[in-house]
Amino acid sequence: MKIAMTGATGRVGSRLLPRLREQGHDVRTLAHRLADRNAVEELVSGVDVVVHVAAALRTSTDFEGVNVHDTRTLAESAAEVPLFVHISTNLVYPGGLGRPATEDDPTDPDPAFGDYPRTKALGEQAVLATREATILRLAFVYGDGDPHLEESLRWASTWPGHQRLHMVHHADVAQAVVKVLESGAGGIFNVADDSPMTAVELHLLNGLTPSEEAVQQEFDPWHGIVSTNRAQREIGFRPRYPSAWAAAASEAL
Repeated sequence: MKIAMTGATGRVGSRLLPRLREQGHDVRTLAHRLADRNAVEELVSGVDVVVHVAAALRTSTDFEGVNVHDTRTLAESAAEVPLFVHISTNLVYPGGLGRPATEDDPTDPDPAFGDYPRTKALGEQAVLATREATILRLAFVYGDGDPHLEESLRWASTWPGHQRLHMVHHADVAQAVVKVLESGAGGIFNVADDSPMTAVELHLLNGLTPSEEAVQQEFDPWHGIVSTNRAQREIGFRPRYPSAWAAAASEAL
């Protein structure tokens, strides 16, 4: 397939790009910001698929501009492209569900998580208001030398030891994208592994001993935990690494 891809230099995109090319896909990328409509229209001209990975994540970036306005520009420019795959996050779900979040739940991110999930939810809305699309809501992505795993301790170190983080390996992000390319499936899919990691396990994975005095604060045990039943049923997704421990055993961290 001819694929137009954004965000190829980021943590997800830089690991997704070679995997798509290994599958034999012809992937072109964009070096400019998506606000350059001429460059965007040139990027998507004549392609079969758009895979939109680019996103503002760090506090110094323009969340509204990149995650909402640039995303809308891309969706509008790609109106004639048959398949549009938009990479999003499981942080768009609200807390307080009392169960794993499903794709039918509303997007209502917890304000405590800041501008990233808020603007990713708005970006999803911008895409779906413009055209049909496939949205992949990723859990916390790790592996392939990505420093995300170590960085998780910045906040997991303040969690109760049994609070969990739902994760997904870069290889399984690529698997989900390829499954969509092969099936052409539209709609929204959660992409995550089978075994969310506790704060204690995140410390152990990073070679550290967790504090004996776990932070005993109120927390929602289901926040950030998602169901992958739809992805399994409709696109045949099954994680290659069902847990971060499996990835560690395969030396894929």
